[in-house]
Amino acid sequence: MHGARIVLVIALAAFVGQPCRAQESSSNPSASPPPALSGPSLALREALSAACSQSEREFTRFLTARNAETFATLTPGARVALMKRFVLLDEPGKPSLVTGASGRSLVRCETPGGAAELQIGGPEVADNLAFLPVEIRDAADSVGANVMHVKMGLVREKGEWKLLSVGLVLLDLPSLSAEWDAAQIDSTEQAAINALKTIADAVEAYRRTYARLPDSLANLGPAKHGAASPEAAGVLEADLAAGARSGYNFRYIIASASTLGAPAKFALAATPQTYGRTGRRSFFRDVQGGLHGADRQGSVGSEVDPKVE
Repeated sequence: MHGARIVLVIALAAFVGQPCRAQESSSNPSASPPPALSGPSLALREALSAACSQSEREFTRFLTARNAETFATLTPGARVALMKRFVLLDEPGKPSLVTGASGRSLVRCETPGGAAELQIGGPEVADNLAFLPVEIRDAADSVGANVMHVKMGLVREKGEWKLLSVGLVLLDLPSLSAEWDAAQIDSTEQAAINALKTIADAVEAYRRTYARLPDSLANLGPAKHGAASPEAAGVLEADLAAGARSGYNFRYIIASASTLGAPAKFALAATPQTYGRTGRRSFFRDVQGGLHGADRQGSVGSEVDPKVE
């Protein structure tokens, strides 16, 4: 994309084919309102808009019941990666609905780094199945030099149209979930490392304020009512104070006989919530601040594990 990195995922590249010149230019959308849509055309437009804004709640509305159930269990990174595949943009964007030069409905996805346009063609409907051609282009491509053509399938489930396929690839999240989560393991493990540093900094901030260590991570979280206090110091976000983020669970260990003052020591541990899917390595921050990591098959790490640089 112009000014933005296109997410050309292997699975998507396999079914969009080679870029080709567009038959109709859609890069000069008119200011007139888009034509009224209904049925599968409306459902696809709304699904693409949800993918553009990376709204998990809205996107789930257009998944079959089976896929929606699995989507909820994917790691956060895998859920975002799936939505990116529909608009080929890295960042969450702002969708707008306009009319393309051809008079067809067009979803424009604006991000800080660039914009994409997705023009939806007329549906082919047979019973409970519908297939719609979609043209995807960089909004800055005024001559249609690089346009991707893909046919998206929808299926009617309990009276509502849901995403079924993209090109020749069936959208079967239960079959693909482990593979997609595995592709996100590096990022979830790095997120766990970053979270351990964030928690350690919060513990030290608590120590400086109250001259002692907190009794638990919950003491670091935001106050529900009123000002910060030793019971809710407001130095850590709520999810980490509850001991979980991005597919990892976190433990806080007081490693000295006392919680008072600078000599008091603590350790931290991070373990994958679902070993092999949300992460493989367990991480341990020792009392000296050293970080260790190893594949512990999902169990808690220790200071004897290799150092993580």
